[in-house]
Amino acid sequence: MTDEIFVRYYEKHKNSIYSVIFNYVRSEADAGDLTQETFIKFYSCDKEFESDEHAKAWLIRVAINLCKNHIRDNKRRSFDELDENIPAPETKDYSYVMTAVLSLPEKYRIPIHLYFYENYSVKQIAAALSLNESTVKTRIKRGKEKLKSLLEKEAGHYEYRVEV
Repeated sequence: MTDEIFVRYYEKHKNSIYSVIFNYVRSEADAGDLTQETFIKFYSCDKEFESDEHAKAWLIRVAINLCKNHIRDNKRRSFDELDENIPAPETKDYSYVMTAVLSLPEKYRIPIHLYFYENYSVKQIAAALSLNESTVKTRIKRGKEKLKSLLEKEAGHYEYRVEV
């Protein structure tokens, strides 16, 4: 892989990969380290990718595996504190939605993130997570139900209805 190709892929996918990793590890420092490790593996691989989507899928798969190894190796995981310094788009403040997504159990959080934030299809998510498509559909559906419940509780003092 040439440096030019690597830089192009890195610039295009660094934020998506960081987001996926952060959803697993919930630590900016660990997410930064694992993102760097993911791209080091990408740079050192001698695989030819059929398309940009194929490269992105490969990066996400590697990132997920690194996260699982990281969690297993550390045998600890802190759910008590969520870092609220996650960069968000400079439009309306929907950080409460990301906070709700981050509060979901991992089995719902990761498919929800890949489906809604990364625009992956159910088939792509199933392949990336090594799950059946029906399992992914169920987890997305149940995750959406849990999100709706969380957001409605949060929005109880507002005058609008939450649509998920």
